Amino acid sequence: MSASPTTPRLTAKTLLELVKFEHTVFALPFAYAGMLLASMQFRGSGWPGLGVLLWVTLAMASARTAAMAANRIIDRTIDARNPRTAGRDIPAGRVSVGQGWALVLGSLLVMALASWQLNPLCLALMPIAVLFLIGYPYTKRFTWLCHLWLGVTDGAAAAGGWIAVTGHFDMGAWLLWLVVIFWMVGLDTIYATMDFDFDRQHGIQSIPARFGIGPALRIAATSHALTFVLLLAVGFAVGASFWYFLAALAMGGILLYEHRLVNPNDLTRANVAFFDANMWLALTMLGGVVADVLWRTLT
Repeated sequence: MSASPTTPRLTAKTLLELVKFEHTVFALPFAYAGMLLASMQFRGSGWPGLGVLLWVTLAMASARTAAMAANRIIDRTIDARNPRTAGRDIPAGRVSVGQGWALVLGSLLVMALASWQLNPLCLALMPIAVLFLIGYPYTKRFTWLCHLWLGVTDGAAAAGGWIAVTGHFDMGAWLLWLVVIFWMVGLDTIYATMDFDFDRQHGIQSIPARFGIGPALRIAATSHALTFVLLLAVGFAVGASFWYFLAALAMGGILLYEHRLVNPNDLTRANVAFFDANMWLALTMLGGVVADVLWRTLT
């Protein structure tokens, strides 16, 4: 059946672009890190099993897809007014609101299936996770703490990887959650500097809009300093090897580099700081954890 004239024809490429699927690289490595570290600590081996790996992957990818699609739908009128975002798929008419909600619903169903397959705690926590996933776009309408809400939401991926293996919370899970919270607060604050003028003109709440770009970048730097301290705390909590701490030092270097890319007088590289630097940070985290659990498993 051919699509109606008023309904955009969807393609896989359009859907992937709608939810910026490549940004899954931010949270998924931390979910894997939590899964591997928990398996090492409670099973004596870094390998959690193929089933756990599969369902964690599906749970995290579907959760992020649902969150991003809902974000694009809820923010469509704001995006349409912002020159930086007016070309996004829903304001540009490449994806309809109905198609977007269908993607959200389908993703949540996959997330529910994956949570059910993992353990009862994962399934019990899913409604709370959905509240945070869908609620984020609304927070920027009334509080500059929206970045913290995003951090708590994305940090749940790391804690979720842990409890997918253990079925309960432990110190390692809480510390990993805090790592991602402060990491995301910092990177999302940097990202928000690109919309500083627009946000102030249209009443959108953010740390840059509330405090100014200079103070916002200092808040982001402080948040990332806490991220590094918490990374070290995770290593001590799980008894990690030198491989983990080597990766943590590399991540600290990446965070320093990220803040060298932006300053109040030059935000032209804010997008590079947001995507490229943080992509490498997440992959470094995963690489360090893989090396760590392999080393400890073999030795």
